[in-house]
Amino acid sequence: MSVQEILKTFQDIAANPRAQMDRCLAQGDKVVLTAPVYTPEAIIHAMGLVPFGVWGADLTLRKSKEYFPAFICSIMQSVLELGINDTYKGASAIVIPSLCDSLKCLGENWKYAVPSIPFIPMTYPQNRNNDVGRAFTKAGYERVIADLEKATGASFREDRLGKSLEIYNRHNAVMRLVDKTLTAHPEVTAAQRSAVYKSAWFMRKEEHTALVMDLLDALNDAQPGAEKVKVMTSGILCDSPALLEIFDDLGFQIACDDVAAESRQYRTDVPKGLAPLDALCEQFARMNDCSVLYDVEKHRAQLIVDTAQARGAKGVVVVLTKFCDPEEFDYPIIKKACDAAGLPVLLVEVDRQMANFEQARTALETFRDVIS
Repeated sequence: MSVQEILKTFQDIAANPRAQMDRCLAQGDKVVLTAPVYTPEAIIHAMGLVPFGVWGADLTLRKSKEYFPAFICSIMQSVLELGINDTYKGASAIVIPSLCDSLKCLGENWKYAVPSIPFIPMTYPQNRNNDVGRAFTKAGYERVIADLEKATGASFREDRLGKSLEIYNRHNAVMRLVDKTLTAHPEVTAAQRSAVYKSAWFMRKEEHTALVMDLLDALNDAQPGAEKVKVMTSGILCDSPALLEIFDDLGFQIACDDVAAESRQYRTDVPKGLAPLDALCEQFARMNDCSVLYDVEKHRAQLIVDTAQARGAKGVVVVLTKFCDPEEFDYPIIKKACDAAGLPVLLVEVDRQMANFEQARTALETFRDVIS
């Protein structure tokens, strides 16, 4: 297939998650929903279940407002709205981590709003990179395993987890490679790049890896397009079709990202040489550079600067999900680091309910004129 044909496949999958879920259910597979940000997918995969990402959608929020205040992350609100509306009907369970206050609220509200899909909590420690933190994480994983066995009837075996961890490490490596490769291909639009990442949430990782490998082969044989204005994006989520259309209309290329739903997922591999469940705990202990992970030194800000400069980005666009406290706390630190490096930075606030992005268009157009 050509580059554009493969990218169209990614876009079709990203735009139609329900179709993907129905395909899995029709094959007799059991689907387990995984909420952001670092839900232990490999455990679900190892039990023969299909992990299925839920990051909400752009829609008008109605029923979820009965459970949430207005001033809370719209990603969480839209996940609950979709659950109440039976968008996830057929799923066997949902695993929700506890890495921010909004996620904690989502889990508790889900129990009452969507009782047909069992809620399984994954409680993570913030002080994670020490023996106590690792033990706490392992206890959380063991709780998830027990709850999954109860909800789905599937069984857990640690040797199967070892095989799943190999699959996930392979996927991590391929995603890091495609991230770098896409920097050299400005003809791939912001919307197409987003679909490569978003589609991974709705496919088995081995299937997604194979499709990404096809894309890499096709890109290696393709002639890069005309240069665009390179920028780096940062935030929790940057998949709104209306916003991505603006990036493309204004001639931006997203050369790299620090987005929780995109590249942040693939930075840290599961180490070798440990028992599989211990290795998974060690992976979480080593994770860093994310707004929802405790980091006194806030190395994330320098990582953004270093990555942007290495990829030739002329500026950083922080796509801030409204009422996301962890990202709001990090923004001043990111801004300070970018300013010190002489790297222009733009803040664009988004919401899952937004219907009009003209203010964002104006800001991005001005930003383009400044940095180009």
